[in-house]
Amino acid sequence: MTRATMTRTPRAPDDAVRLRMDPVASRTTALDGAWWPRSTDAAAELPALVTALAGLRGEITHVLLNSAEWDEPHPRRVIAGGRAVRLGWFTSQPAGLITVMTDFGHDRFDLLVVPPDASPAWAETLLDAAADAADNRRTPELLATAGPTG
Repeated sequence: MTRATMTRTPRAPDDAVRLRMDPVASRTTALDGAWWPRSTDAAAELPALVTALAGLRGEITHVLLNSAEWDEPHPRRVIAGGRAVRLGWFTSQPAGLITVMTDFGHDRFDLLVVPPDASPAWAETLLDAAADAADNRRTPELLATAGPTG
């Protein structure tokens, strides 16, 4: 298992990051992958994600999130791997998307956020589609495929 494919199934240990990435970094795809957090508590969820992505495209410096989709309070920073990462909260950030910015040539990851209450089958479908370079659907289209929750 490589770092880029972190978790292949929803049956991962409770502390595993449920993340699926396109193994080839590209700025021509709609999404770089998908992440399935366990809750909408950004302060609890983001450190593990940032740690999992660390080093893939440089040091992570910022994460941009849709403020309506995450629990309050909205912290300005989280600590991941001993480093502070700035968080930006925006109502203009597309629903179901987080953008992870790095210092390496100002690169970024655009990740679909699978709803925490998604069923394992729907989550697996979304994780696969978002990490598929041939699938150019954006987050609203993928989330509109409305699978079951729970």
